Amino acid sequence: MQQVSEARVHAQVVLGRALVATSFPVGAAITHGLAPELLILVRFVLATLLFAPYVIWRHGLSLPPLKTLAGYAAIGLCLVTFFWCMFAALRLTSALNAAALHTALPAISAFYAAILVRERLGKFRLAALILGGVGASWVVFRGDWDLVINLAINKGDMIFLAGMFAMGLYTPLVGRLHIKEPAAVMAFWTMATGAVWLLLLNNITIFEVDWAAVEFKVWGGIAYLGLFTTIISFFILQHATLRIGPTRAAAYGYLTPVFVVAVNWALGNGLPTPMTWPGIILIIAAMVVMQRGAVKTAAPKE
Repeated sequence: MQQVSEARVHAQVVLGRALVATSFPVGAAITHGLAPELLILVRFVLATLLFAPYVIWRHGLSLPPLKTLAGYAAIGLCLVTFFWCMFAALRLTSALNAAALHTALPAISAFYAAILVRERLGKFRLAALILGGVGASWVVFRGDWDLVINLAINKGDMIFLAGMFAMGLYTPLVGRLHIKEPAAVMAFWTMATGAVWLLLLNNITIFEVDWAAVEFKVWGGIAYLGLFTTIISFFILQHATLRIGPTRAAAYGYLTPVFVVAVNWALGNGLPTPMTWPGIILIIAAMVVMQRGAVKTAAPKE
């Protein structure tokens, strides 16, 4: 039963990464409708409101102790910082540069996990972590060495890198701060405290927006992001972190470029060049190695 249960967790994480990949075309389609900070705010608020009935139904809902709430706020701050840095960086750098830097996220998470939860990689999983980064970078650059050579680091890249170090803390903090509460409760308060951070970030800007003028398409896109790429993906990632460990859960982030390729193909943009496929093979090989080893974390409540 343990093997079946763990296999289900891995399948859920893969589904979560696929959902995250769909956020790129959806986000690109609605980014004109609201300022990035406001889009993120509405996304978090909507996700919190939509998830609340489920949490109340399954677990009840009461304000956690201050220390526990502070832990949730720390996790939520990691997410908010990452999203803010991402949108701020994309005003100053290219999506290619950001995607290239994003491939370092599992390695950053592994570094934090070694400190916060004493998670040891071992030489084979460390090699797989490097291999996955190479494979993901290969997919990002489409196997074109000219793109690699011409990559120039700028101020936007440094901002995005700061966001990466904030996001890298996410899965290790989940493992460190979890106190046997259900994963759904932890995910809910992470989103709720994240929404509070965003309210503070946007402050009076909220009252200066003509909300009635926002297009229906934009609201539909926000609803999709709130439900599928926020509620479901956050819950899956937190649940998986508690079951298979921070590094193994974060390592699935290498699959994001692969799923982006698949989404683009499904939207009729064609398959990538044959030079991209070696990178995909490297990622799959790295995933197989990274997921080896016994699970040492206690199963959370459902």
